Amino acid sequence: MQDELERVARLRKAIEDANKQYYELNQPHITDAEFDALLRELLALEANHPDWVTPDSPTQRVGGEVTKEYAKVRHLEPLLSLDNAFAASDLREFDRRVRQVVPVLDYVVELKIDGLTVALTYEEGFMVGGATRGDGAVGEDITANVKTVGSIPLRLNEVVAKLSVRGEAYMPKASFARLNQEREEEGQPPFANPRNAAAGSLRQLNSQITAQRKLEYFAYQVLAANELGLHKQTEVLAYLQQQGFFVNPEYKVFSDIEAVIDYCAGMAAERHRFPYDIDGLVIKVNEFDLQQELGFTAKSPRWAIAYKFPAEQVETVVEDIIIRVGRTGVLTPTAVLKAVPIAGSTVSRATLHNLDNIREKDIRIGDYVLLQKAGDVIPEVVRVLPEKRTGKERLFEMPDTCPECQSPVRQDEGEVAYRCQSSTCPAQQREGIIHFVSRDAMAIDGLGPAVIQQLLDAGLIKDAADLYALTFDDLTPIERMGKKSAENLLKAIEDSKQRGLAPLIFALGIRHTGEKSGKTLAQTFGSMDELLSATMEELQAISDVGPTMAESLVQFFSLESTRCFLAKLREAGVSMKAEKSSKPQIFAGKSIVVTGSLERWERREIENLIGEYGGKAASTVSKKTAFVVAGEKAGSKLEKAQGLGIAVLTEEEFEQLIQ
Repeated sequence: MQDELERVARLRKAIEDANKQYYELNQPHITDAEFDALLRELLALEANHPDWVTPDSPTQRVGGEVTKEYAKVRHLEPLLSLDNAFAASDLREFDRRVRQVVPVLDYVVELKIDGLTVALTYEEGFMVGGATRGDGAVGEDITANVKTVGSIPLRLNEVVAKLSVRGEAYMPKASFARLNQEREEEGQPPFANPRNAAAGSLRQLNSQITAQRKLEYFAYQVLAANELGLHKQTEVLAYLQQQGFFVNPEYKVFSDIEAVIDYCAGMAAERHRFPYDIDGLVIKVNEFDLQQELGFTAKSPRWAIAYKFPAEQVETVVEDIIIRVGRTGVLTPTAVLKAVPIAGSTVSRATLHNLDNIREKDIRIGDYVLLQKAGDVIPEVVRVLPEKRTGKERLFEMPDTCPECQSPVRQDEGEVAYRCQSSTCPAQQREGIIHFVSRDAMAIDGLGPAVIQQLLDAGLIKDAADLYALTFDDLTPIERMGKKSAENLLKAIEDSKQRGLAPLIFALGIRHTGEKSGKTLAQTFGSMDELLSATMEELQAISDVGPTMAESLVQFFSLESTRCFLAKLREAGVSMKAEKSSKPQIFAGKSIVVTGSLERWERREIENLIGEYGGKAASTVSKKTAFVVAGEKAGSKLEKAQGLGIAVLTEEEFEQLIQ
């Protein structure tokens, strides 16, 4: 027994040492297989002796807990956003404002990690909670997922009664590349950037998925630091490191704003040398008593600012302009570029949006152009370099026929878009299926564009309704579709049948009808049958439905192809009814506006409550508004309501109505 207990202690130390080498020092000294073997042995020993399990054991990082929904967590102090600076002049103006109040000071400059804020809570030295930033006042409880992040200590190096820490969770570039490779192999769409991947990973309902994503964390703030005898930001960073947190070492202290500006310029040139993405630097007044003297605005501290790196621009050549056909038949011109490295990646394509944009910028095939990656993500042709023209450049013209199906192309009056006129265009069908299975629509995980294309090529599906007839034997021959992936995909397809009416309406891809409109229509009509029979007059009687949307809906539902498609969905067992609220419909027919900063609810929560009780959450105040729910710092909407004599309720008064 004693031998086993000593072995547990040695295993825990070996695993923690391995984590330190892997996460903090970036110098792993054992292989993944050796690490897994140590962890498996520790899991087995703790399984045999459950009373030996401690909150800080490395086994408590292993994902597996499935959360049905995220509880709300009110932050001890608001997580405020920072004002942004984009140029040296912005930093000088910030310095001028600061020194009007505090003439002598030091600035701490830290890297701005491109991730997401996570607040951690420790009690008696143990980590007991993790939450997202949310709206700044209220976040979501993601404790189970946070525990899987290896660089977050489960136990502090010292026993502290209560400690609240803030930091940035992020996905290293290597983890991001590996994740996207795996997603592509599974036929899932890749994430656009590491930040989106990190955010999606931390909001997984199954913490085992989070554990597989290899996230990391840099701590940078302690709440109530003065109570711990900490009086400067540099002292906080040292304290966090002392307690076992990973602190980004790339921070500097300057007493002069010109030195800060020089450092920012130098770091902009070096930004890609780090194993993680940074999108700028954060400049803070170092001394906390001076921070207190400078104070806050409604949204931001006056003692800090975020310097955002300028979007990078490079020169390249437009080798060709090709057409992509979207789900609504829109032809989108795309520039085929001479491949060029920019913002840490190689770019060879950039959307040109539409013909008007091409004409306005005078982009021609063969042109030298200036390419920019705004936000390090989306490549954009900023402008042409006409001085480099040779006379061999060619004007681009939109085709008369669709490049996918050779059907006629037409530009509708009043629109910049050109559209393929065929409802059976294979590109539209493919893009329509991609939209149908997307997260806000029918949410069928595992059905990425590559898998959908293979299903179409194999003749297994012709439209989205055919997905519900797929079998295990249909899927396993698909390239890179293993047994487990096929089983998961079939389950996701089956689960999507119960998504409800609102997501289904959005999934149909009706022109001028978005996700919010789908919810309004589902709430108003209650079933697909009722919506199918709705007239123009009935549709336009709904405040969110204008003439254009009403006409589009009537036209769409009058098509024989639409009715056949819906019949196939109905036969497959797809739900076509809105969930009936169990709440009394006390707000039926009423339009209610919510404005200002709320304390009891997030904005979406209170708007959902309004819907559950039969009302409609509107965004503008009008004579038809039943009443306004106003929080702190309510502005023009409150003034307009008062001017119109519309009742204004506090959150407490609204809560009394629904009790």
